[in-house]
Amino acid sequence: MHALTPHQIVAELDKYIIGQAAAKRAVAVAIRNRYRRHQLPPDIRSDVAPKNILMVGPTGVGKTEIARRLARLTGAPFVKVEATKFTEVGYVGRDVESIIRDLVENAIFLVRTQELERVREEAEKKAEKRLVQILLQQQDDGDEPGSNLKQASSPRQRREKARSEMLKLLRSGALDDRQVEIEVEKKSTPLFLSGLGGEQFDLDFQAMFGKLLSSRATLRREVSVAQAKAILFSQAADSLIDEDKVHSLAVELSENSGIVFLDEIDKIASGHGGEGPDVSREGVQRDLLPIVEGTTVQTRYGQVRTDHILFIAAGAFHRSKPSDLMPELQGRFPIRVELDDLSKDDFLRILTEPKNSLVNQYRALLATDGVELEFESGGIEAVAEAAFSVNQTTQNIGARRLYTVMERLLEEISFDVPEKLTGKVTIDRAFVQAKLSAIVKDDDLSRFIL
Repeated sequence: MHALTPHQIVAELDKYIIGQAAAKRAVAVAIRNRYRRHQLPPDIRSDVAPKNILMVGPTGVGKTEIARRLARLTGAPFVKVEATKFTEVGYVGRDVESIIRDLVENAIFLVRTQELERVREEAEKKAEKRLVQILLQQQDDGDEPGSNLKQASSPRQRREKARSEMLKLLRSGALDDRQVEIEVEKKSTPLFLSGLGGEQFDLDFQAMFGKLLSSRATLRREVSVAQAKAILFSQAADSLIDEDKVHSLAVELSENSGIVFLDEIDKIASGHGGEGPDVSREGVQRDLLPIVEGTTVQTRYGQVRTDHILFIAAGAFHRSKPSDLMPELQGRFPIRVELDDLSKDDFLRILTEPKNSLVNQYRALLATDGVELEFESGGIEAVAEAAFSVNQTTQNIGARRLYTVMERLLEEISFDVPEKLTGKVTIDRAFVQAKLSAIVKDDDLSRFIL
């Protein structure tokens, strides 16, 4: 459990997300409260439930990014789902419990990655030992590792010297391009099982038949030594990792650290009652309620309790309001934060301040083709003004507008590099205006192009 303070969490989020201080503070406190809960005595700890968060704000202002970055920062399993993908039980659509199954699958990946690092050194040694053995078996008379072996006085010494020389060559990379034949495990599943969707087909039933009917076989493949290293390392690591331990830790991680981001929750809100779509929306809310409130979900890795999973819901609420949600569901999201529309200054900061800013991304991309892309301050300001202006006159899609504007701005440069364009390219205000001014001024063109 990470012990980051709320201030540290906000500081890390500030590196990637501009503004939205209220939302950052809310999620920072929620994560810190998880740490605090784990410091409590067991009799109190189980009763302290997470304070779920409802984010209200237009698209493209950072709702999803805040949740995603928060999960990466804390190493928590994370899943993002759109509430509109679910339908009431009995109708065609995704089962709401699949949210938790997806969360556990993500936790499995995280735990396996951690376990892989733990066994990496031992797995690399096993893989090297196996590869050296294969190379010695397959080498022809007169190969380099066989030289000077006559100096050894016994067969055992000659074998040890041969292994030592081969290992040195292997580690130096001198053998990376050589072809070698290895055995690769191939796992096949019967076609009638593989064609059945995981969500439509009972997981326990699928797992049971998968174990009974799947077959493991090995086939011999000729690959480069570099590829053989990776394959044999993977096989060695798999043999060292305890899958039951991985599954157990993943379930525990999901229950205590999982973060579920429910997007577009406003689309299932309805305060009118009656028939038709409103009934279906209320049905989805009723199905979501037990998951958010705390229930047990059966997965192929065991039962998962949802009582301490942090749920962050988000929606624009243009045509509805949070109070249009079922009262019971509203009560499960006690913390509500409103995210602000992005200003022109916000666009300017988004382009320049974050570590992964669009300006830095395009610089890095074109640098791979030998082009130095330089943005003057006036040029960046003009891009921000263009994006803000189009959002004001057409549909407001927030920071996502910057992607369309930047792509349009640099399309010709990206196409001409490297055949027709090399060296240094400067993006100033005049260049931006020449490329975008006509489109920005024409509302019809803006709607279709930007």
